[in-house]
Amino acid sequence: MEIYFILVEPAVPENIGASARAIKTMSFNKLRLVNPCDYRSTEAKKLAYGSTDILFTADVFSSLPEAIQDLDFVIGTSAKSRRVKYDYYTADRLVELINRKGTSISSVGIVFGREECGLSNEEAHRCDIICTIPMATGYPSLNLSQAVMIMAYELSALHLDQDRKTVKNPDPLTLKAARKQIEEVLSSIGVIHNEALFNRIIERINVTGEDDLHLLYSICKFYRESNK
Repeated sequence: MEIYFILVEPAVPENIGASARAIKTMSFNKLRLVNPCDYRSTEAKKLAYGSTDILFTADVFSSLPEAIQDLDFVIGTSAKSRRVKYDYYTADRLVELINRKGTSISSVGIVFGREECGLSNEEAHRCDIICTIPMATGYPSLNLSQAVMIMAYELSALHLDQDRKTVKNPDPLTLKAARKQIEEVLSSIGVIHNEALFNRIIERINVTGEDDLHLLYSICKFYRESNK
């Protein structure tokens, strides 16, 4: 399982440096930046003490869609509720959600928004699910690098599960492939015209476990074959 930490338009070099250090301390090494400030500045390198390799190997993109297009499962982070999603998941549930996906995913992106305003509604909508970090108070909010550290810590439990035994399905199925087939069936029966219902169904599919994903895919396959 590959985990990618994605910072959208970070404006403070120190935050990028501290984020790189946080990622490395939890044994992760993949950092992606969308329209960043000078992430190789002296300030950034100072905060990335012992982790400058993460800075210098970071991939840079011009937009969030470009940064996530090759990923199987995308988790957005937000400190506030938005109407673009029905459900929000706390950070301590992420490992459970990812593990339930089994072999249907092999890459996960964790997306962090801007220091001052976070992710836009459009950017949040592009994420498969939204995660929050519970806080005792609404203000002050977490610093960007602090949020990265907490998420990296929670996800580090995945390292303990790397050697777990997985049962290979004879007909391998990825989340993206299953979702595409399900979307096509929903479109063919007219559900796509009810935007709220369609989006709600897709959201629930995004958190479906591997076994149920195969079941849904089989139903869609049966429907398509019976309507040829």
